[in-house]
Amino acid sequence: MARTLCQISQELNRQVGILIHRSGKIETVIVGSFSSILIPQLSHLRSSGGRLRGVRLVHTHLAGEDISDEDLMDLLFLRLDLLSVLKITDDGLPERLYSVHLVPNKREDGRNWIFLPPVHPAAQTESFENLVAALEAEFSRAHKVRKVETGKDRAILVSVSTESKMQAQESMNELVELARTDDVEVLETVLQRRRVVNPRTILGRGKLADIMILALQLDANLLIFNQELNPSQIRSITDFTDLRVIDRTQLILDIFAHRAMSREGKLQVEMAQLKYMMPRLSSRDDALSRLTGGIGARGPGETKLEIDRRRINDRLARLAKELKNVSRERYRRRSQRRKKDLPVISLVGYTNAGKSTLLNTLTNSDILAENKLFATLDPTSRRLRFPTDMEVIITDTVGFIRNLPEDLIQAFMATLEELQEADLLVHVIDVSNPNYHEHVRVVESLLSELELNSIPILKVFNKLDRIENPEMIRTECEREGVLVSAIQSETLAPFLQEAERMMGKGLQGYGPNRR
Repeated sequence: MARTLCQISQELNRQVGILIHRSGKIETVIVGSFSSILIPQLSHLRSSGGRLRGVRLVHTHLAGEDISDEDLMDLLFLRLDLLSVLKITDDGLPERLYSVHLVPNKREDGRNWIFLPPVHPAAQTESFENLVAALEAEFSRAHKVRKVETGKDRAILVSVSTESKMQAQESMNELVELARTDDVEVLETVLQRRRVVNPRTILGRGKLADIMILALQLDANLLIFNQELNPSQIRSITDFTDLRVIDRTQLILDIFAHRAMSREGKLQVEMAQLKYMMPRLSSRDDALSRLTGGIGARGPGETKLEIDRRRINDRLARLAKELKNVSRERYRRRSQRRKKDLPVISLVGYTNAGKSTLLNTLTNSDILAENKLFATLDPTSRRLRFPTDMEVIITDTVGFIRNLPEDLIQAFMATLEELQEADLLVHVIDVSNPNYHEHVRVVESLLSELELNSIPILKVFNKLDRIENPEMIRTECEREGVLVSAIQSETLAPFLQEAERMMGKGLQGYGPNRR
């Protein structure tokens, strides 16, 4: 076979390659140019994240050149079992076979591959089956150290940032929490700071190569990017790495899809998902394409892409109609509250700031409150009686987060309308978070976008119990609001006094006398 490959390659003056399955079957024959070959899509072959592909590539080099960097990139990105180059003698015969394969751990020279000693094809004594079995066993040992639950996604988180080191790390920490909330096993994080982000693949080719090695070592099956990726970037990265790729927005949408319990929440999440999916529809089904050609002859067929788009538009129209009905129902409920002269307090804040815990403690409720992002999606209202017997409605809403997807904000307008009816907004702040100032800025910016600036706001600095030295920040917090711990009811007296004062001032005498 080696002799035949060399003869054909010399006659055509082009590189010729073959992809060989582990069973010995020839999967594909490739004819390239004088200096290179282009490996076709290998989507029909197994692709299970960290495992090797199950095929090896053997191709000719006409000018006697060694295994090139391009060959090594093919070996890495396609996760080939082995890559071999046949050098050709002047009389068109095989000179020797030069091979390279991946290794699970970096060697002392920093490389993730090892070259085998060159050998004449007729003089091979090593068994390829034994070699690849040993390789798979090495990769298995490398990632079996980590116990990952069966069925869980195993992800490498990637962030490429132009921000400062502290901001970039905080954003990555938030992505880790988002992944944990969505029940994703985080195997590794890759943070790169660059002046300019690569418009095609976000990362450079070399960094992508490092990530591929990590995926092989850790048996990862998913890449999660901290940036919102456009369709072409997702396609480019997927083509390079052959791993599933999602971005931060998709991760948030998936969390919302799991967390939405009410009919309204499910409608809002579905609308946001469809709006996100719409520009990313790229698959075509040629079987449904136009059946006849020529000017004026479109044929009875319609592309699957067009059908999908039409169906999504139809579904979006139906969802918008249903959400309008939901909005009207909410308006009627708010009208009933107004008739009863019950003022409304709405809890707002960054996700996981402790809004639900505060509501539970104030009203002796048992609303779901977890140490996870977006634990509460569906708004919840309870009655609260102040010490002076003044009664109000207190409402918990969905938490905010930086770079909240625009489609998600639009979809949740029916829920956020609750905030517009509030007489007082209570901005809950996790003061134990080192970057709480940035979180405050994000929430205030979103409130401004929602045109809620005119409503009085009381800042509640929460999680006093988690601060080692509360006296250091007490003065600053009490100057701007009140300092509490939502799990310690004895610390809530200042909050109740200030909220009652602001409500009484804003409502001109709401209270027992007016009732």
